[in-house]
Amino acid sequence: MSFLTFFNSEKPIFFPDITYSFYDVWADLFRIPYETKALDENFMIRKEDYYGENGGVIFPNPNAPTGVLMPLADIRDIVEHNSDVIVIVDEAYIDFGGETAQSLLKDYENLLIVQTFSKSRSLAGLRIGYAMGSEELIRALNDVKYSFNSYTINRPSILLGVASVEDDAYFRETTAKIVTTREWFKEDMMKRRLSLPDSWANFLFATHRSVSARDIFEAAKKQNIYVRYFAKERIDNYLRITIGTDEEMKAFLTFFDKFENLS
Repeated sequence: MSFLTFFNSEKPIFFPDITYSFYDVWADLFRIPYETKALDENFMIRKEDYYGENGGVIFPNPNAPTGVLMPLADIRDIVEHNSDVIVIVDEAYIDFGGETAQSLLKDYENLLIVQTFSKSRSLAGLRIGYAMGSEELIRALNDVKYSFNSYTINRPSILLGVASVEDDAYFRETTAKIVTTREWFKEDMMKRRLSLPDSWANFLFATHRSVSARDIFEAAKKQNIYVRYFAKERIDNYLRITIGTDEEMKAFLTFFDKFENLS
């Protein structure tokens, strides 16, 4: 709905070359011209790349699939350099440790922040997403949304979504568990000749110094361990490993140690 509402000029929209995989899908579907901007060698967004004339900007923070977090000052800089278009910050993973850009909403009417219940609240099946922005932006978004579908989520989804928000203690407890597991798992991974950027999401983005990511992916799959492999330029030797329970992460390390010894 945000793409349909705000990205409708003849100028290309900007987003990173390594990012959420559906941005280019939606752009192609709605015939929106776009340009991808290459992340630097540390998988960071270069804010200067987003200064040029464009039809809008969108990026995730933390990014997916890298988990890298952009500082709030850089987000502010991008928004300020794009005052004539809409800048969308996709905060699907922000609850796992990053700083939300919500504090910028009071200063910038061209900023839209989108979040979801799919990740940190483990409610992907309910399809609950929401946007935060100025009254004018939300009104325009609703005008487009309701013209396509006036019944966006059903009654059970609303009730379960409300229950999730009301049980804030459980939400904070479970996200804290994921962060704790992520941190010890990250340290153990780096002891095993694996390199990875610091992740602020509920996954790690790892590459091995000598073994190909595809080989690890295929071997893990045979053991019913499923990680994400990307057959895409620049990241085809990386795996995205979602953080599960302590037991699940220990099982992955056990598998990996056996695999590495046989490689």
